[in-house]
Amino acid sequence: MFDDRSDENTPRFNPPNAPVMVVGLRHAVFLSPDGEIEELPHGAAAKRARSTRPILVHTPACARRLKTDPFPAHDLLELFAFVRPAQFCVPTPRGIALATGQKPCDDLIGQAEALAEAMKRLLQELATLHRNKRAPALAIAWPMARGHWPWGVSVLAALGADGDGPHRYAVYEGLKVWKKLGEWAEHAPPPPPANNPVDPKDARKRLKELLGDGAEERPQQADYASSVCSAFGPRLHDGAPNIVLAEAGTGTGKTLGYVAPASLWAQKNDGAVWISTYTRNLQRQIDQELDRLYTDPKDKRLKAVVRKGRENYFCLLNFEEAQRPLNQQPHQATPLGLIARWALHTRDGDMVGGDFPAWLTELIGNRFTGALADQRGECIYAACPHYSRCFIEKTVRRARSAEIVVANHALVMVQAALGGLDDASMPSRYVFDEGHHLFDAADKAFSAHLTGQEGQELRRWLLGAEQKGSSRARGLKQRLETLIVDRDELRDAVNAVIVAAQCLPEQGWLSRIHDGSEHAKGPAEAFLAHVRAQVLARAADGDRGYSIETDCKPAIDGVLASAADLDRALAAMEKPAKLLIKTIAHMLDEKADELESAERQRLDAAIRSLERRAIMQVAAWREMLASLVENTPAAFVEWFAIERQFGRDFDVGMHRHYLDPTLPLTSALAPTAHGMVVTSATLRDGTGDDDFDWHVAEDRTGASHMPLPAIRAAMKSPYNYREQTRVFIVNDLGRDNPDHIAAAYRELFLASGGGALGLFTAITRLRAIYERLTGPMDDAGLQLLAQHIDGMDVSTLIDIFRVERDACLLGTDAVRDGVDVPGDSLRLIVFDRVPWPRPDILHRARKAAFHGARYDDMLTRLRMKQAFGRLVRRAEDRGVFVLLDNRMPSRLLGAFPEDVEVQRVGLREAIEQTRAFLTKTPSDKNPS
Repeated sequence: MFDDRSDENTPRFNPPNAPVMVVGLRHAVFLSPDGEIEELPHGAAAKRARSTRPILVHTPACARRLKTDPFPAHDLLELFAFVRPAQFCVPTPRGIALATGQKPCDDLIGQAEALAEAMKRLLQELATLHRNKRAPALAIAWPMARGHWPWGVSVLAALGADGDGPHRYAVYEGLKVWKKLGEWAEHAPPPPPANNPVDPKDARKRLKELLGDGAEERPQQADYASSVCSAFGPRLHDGAPNIVLAEAGTGTGKTLGYVAPASLWAQKNDGAVWISTYTRNLQRQIDQELDRLYTDPKDKRLKAVVRKGRENYFCLLNFEEAQRPLNQQPHQATPLGLIARWALHTRDGDMVGGDFPAWLTELIGNRFTGALADQRGECIYAACPHYSRCFIEKTVRRARSAEIVVANHALVMVQAALGGLDDASMPSRYVFDEGHHLFDAADKAFSAHLTGQEGQELRRWLLGAEQKGSSRARGLKQRLETLIVDRDELRDAVNAVIVAAQCLPEQGWLSRIHDGSEHAKGPAEAFLAHVRAQVLARAADGDRGYSIETDCKPAIDGVLASAADLDRALAAMEKPAKLLIKTIAHMLDEKADELESAERQRLDAAIRSLERRAIMQVAAWREMLASLVENTPAAFVEWFAIERQFGRDFDVGMHRHYLDPTLPLTSALAPTAHGMVVTSATLRDGTGDDDFDWHVAEDRTGASHMPLPAIRAAMKSPYNYREQTRVFIVNDLGRDNPDHIAAAYRELFLASGGGALGLFTAITRLRAIYERLTGPMDDAGLQLLAQHIDGMDVSTLIDIFRVERDACLLGTDAVRDGVDVPGDSLRLIVFDRVPWPRPDILHRARKAAFHGARYDDMLTRLRMKQAFGRLVRRAEDRGVFVLLDNRMPSRLLGAFPEDVEVQRVGLREAIEQTRAFLTKTPSDKNPS
């Protein structure tokens, strides 16, 4: 069955002699190479799988469902990653079927047959590759096959491999992808952009062009495009950018609505507009929408760039170093080969949210995926032998001449804080999509943390790997070694920094401070030991396994003395670090005519890195230590904390946040920004007081701190929520009884027939409910997915949820904010309880500063607005929102659209009405 060679025009291939296996909720189906079907319960299926290396999709997921350890298998996802590198596929049998051009089946037997066909089609693709593409694929397949890749024999056969392959000394040449990548070229910096405005009429015209002929008329979208044009007008006063706050109800089409005027401004003024959104997955969605603007891929590559932090990009030097053990460990050629295939086809080397399949990390491990990025700031820039082919350097240079740069809030915040990223240039025009997250993004970017993890990370960045062979970590001396070898001043300054950095926590610090300050090594660990003692002495619920915190003052014995010791040690480290920067700057000035371009770039990068990772961080730490004796500045909130995961301590330290983090954000952006659009479906609060609701939007986005008042614009959603949705608040359920809550989720999920999203305000409750739901969902034939349990990336879970029409997904905040599932795959949302903000020390201070109890209400309404907004994404969508909390106050009902009737009902009625609403056709008359 697997090797049909009856058609002479069909390429020959050699499929593995193994059965196809599809694991269902209650049993598994095996399809033999001869076409025989066998159904086995999970226990027997696990035993069969361990002995047959079956052909399947996503080995870890199959093993979890079978409740067994991972086993050797022919994973079709690995074959897909080899045959179609840098291409998308949902990691399920249905997803593989769709990706290979088949109609997906719901029954397991049909899915097994589809997987057999998918294998044939993928191998046939290899067999018909053009000669120019076959040679590099074969060069990578040889070492993978010699490393005993399960697909190795079949792939070599499909590629037409002859003989024994390359000599053992040359077998790994195919993995050296850096030899095959093109180099970037340096260009003169672009001139500053012009200041021509965008006419709203032109914006409407551009929008119409983007939508194309025959597109559905959406007046709100055209009005939106017109309203944001004010942000693209010339700036009238220094330090006073034009700001538009634009709330666009779900379904307005805001992405193309702001792309229209943004692209016009970029083209009229030879400048770039930076579009920033909250998550990297949302960056991907915006990038996909830009296909309408740039229909030619080559044109898009020149004019649209996705920018992220350096830690997201594939590092060729790390990849080269990862290949060194191959002669001793040839099996590592399998994961490295899959990465090599991707590296030769990727658009920009982005490993997080780009064209790198997130599920590949789950198959081959972070060691061969995420760890290959520059996650620890160890880049050696121009000293790297692959610098001229570096993915991030290519992206940086493309962004300088692009029209549209798609970034994320975290990157823009860092850029604003540092006055630039890779140089001193700053954008003049911004669009902040998902603008309701600006407050939180700024809060993360402008906070400071004097903790064990942060201290150990700085120590590692300065000293490198201190235990031989423990990691590839490069320290400051290694990164600068070729520059300091003949320069005594630089070498002495670097050595002084390294000696002074011994004061920072070293490996094993957590266990030492757990035993008390007398076991601490150095002043940093001694301070952390006293901090931990104070938290344990004062925090409520200290031994319940959750993260705990306490106020810094008054300090217990030992805190102030150890803080003073640490401050002196940090001052001793700060001094040589500043001297090192001064020495490098002097060299750049004095030897300007002698330095090679590569040397200058490395020295510039060294200054930027030292200022960001050492000087700025250490200065913030010293200010925090000083505040333990003096008064804490009014702009800040400080506290001590023990951070825990799964009931175990993982970090200890002191934290400082701005009371209002939009203050440093706006002070950083105002001098260079000329125009800003801040947009979201949920900018305003929902109190019913329109002026107050707009003031909340201005406070949360920082617009209230800007010199010029923001222009306000609001577009209502075009959806008929009264007809398309139902909202139920269950009023007869004990919310603190997990059995009752689990029963409610179970019956509601069954009533909707799946397509359900279960949201939780705490991971512990999610886990408790999941354990109670797995059996009933299995019995009903409904797939149950869960964040924090399934071991998959959130984006992967959502991709599966989108394709598997009747699946159910449990999640917390990241799922609530990241789900974009139009259609019938999402038709029910169940929230376990009112999502009140966590009452921690930071929230206590902000509540006192921002309207008291109204601050709690505002945050809660925003979360519920975001959750409800996931339900309807298209005009034909229908859905039900259920809250399992009878303590929902009426003042929070502003989270829902005005035309929605919110019904407080018992659980039984909620179940019955959910079933009735979701089973009737949209044409049925809505009951009055």
